[in-house]
Amino acid sequence: MTRKASRPFDFGNLDVLKGPKQAALYLEEILAGGDMDMFTEALKDVAAARVGNMTALAKKTHLAREALYTSLSRKGNPRLDTLTKVLDAAGLRLTVTTA
Repeated sequence: MTRKASRPFDFGNLDVLKGPKQAALYLEEILAGGDMDMFTEALKDVAAARVGNMTALAKKTHLAREALYTSLSRKGNPRLDTLTKVLDAAGLRLTVTTA
């Protein structure tokens, strides 16, 4: 079983995440499931699709590439400012709504 097969959606490739609405829906669905490990890994997929490789993401976020790899891994624990920088680089933003 591949790493992507455990996610709610199996894209085969990340091209579908290039659209902002599809990327947002993907992240919302995973976040609704409550699995933060999966969410951080999915955020890495969205960033890869929308920004490019980790080097491009590091330049756009002004964060170290190594720190991004660690933060966006399945066991990463990114800070809120890291999440907002990555989301911003991907053309997305974090919002809060009522439960």
